[in-house]
Amino acid sequence: MGIAIAIAAIILLGGLALFVITRRGGDGAGRLSRETRASDKSAAATTVAADAVPGTDVEALETADARARAEETRSSTRGGVPVARDAGTVAEWEPLDPEELSISRRMFFNRAILTLGGVGVLLPFGASLLAFLWPSGAGGFGGKVSASFAAAQKTWIDTKAPFYVPAARTYLQPYPTDAPTLAAASKIYDASIYAGMEKGIVALYQKCVHLGCRVPWCGSAQWFECPCHGSKYNRVGEKRDGPAPRGLDRFEVTITGDNVSINTSTVVLGPVIGTDTTKQAAEGPHCV
Repeated sequence: MGIAIAIAAIILLGGLALFVITRRGGDGAGRLSRETRASDKSAAATTVAADAVPGTDVEALETADARARAEETRSSTRGGVPVARDAGTVAEWEPLDPEELSISRRMFFNRAILTLGGVGVLLPFGASLLAFLWPSGAGGFGGKVSASFAAAQKTWIDTKAPFYVPAARTYLQPYPTDAPTLAAASKIYDASIYAGMEKGIVALYQKCVHLGCRVPWCGSAQWFECPCHGSKYNRVGEKRDGPAPRGLDRFEVTITGDNVSINTSTVVLGPVIGTDTTKQAAEGPHCV
């Protein structure tokens, strides 16, 4: 949905830019010069004056004025020096240069600059917007992140601490696979999360569900304890104390051989308050 909106916005901006450029060019091409408007006003005044004087040959005055203006136009194109002519000489009509009737150089450069500038701005903006909204692929947060199951198990045994996966912003923790514990978990957890629990693993999002602080591991208590406001979670992320509204959120995991695939594209909300499938109490002093 977000990508469709971004594409529509880019098309709309491009169309608006082209409309503005075309509109400006059209106005410039159809606008009369200041000299032409002044000359037309002079001709109109002469016509009115001739009409006001009885016996004046209006047609002759208009013809003479037109000849004078034609001569002035030709004079301005000959190096800027007016060409003298005898009074009463009939001016020969000369067709306008086709280039004079077409777009001017200034107008051409204005349109070119505006077009190139618009394209130069819209293309990078559109590309960056699409890159930002495009779903992330494998290999980073927002996609599927791989970890070693053997390395996680070694960490659990050697240090009694979670195995942290930075790319997934996730703690991997062991989950008891005895029948009573799994039976209790099957009644509470989503099927996608329970599938990993059956294989003895759970992936916990590092963010506290209260206000989003990163929750560190307390080795003495063997719990996760948030230093911001004191929320506490047991070894498998079930809420035990503090203002948190639920347990730690988690991700779906898939185990293939030694590879643990953590799907961080979808955050599964943590269990409700009161959930305690492992019955694990604090094993030592609290860190918070």
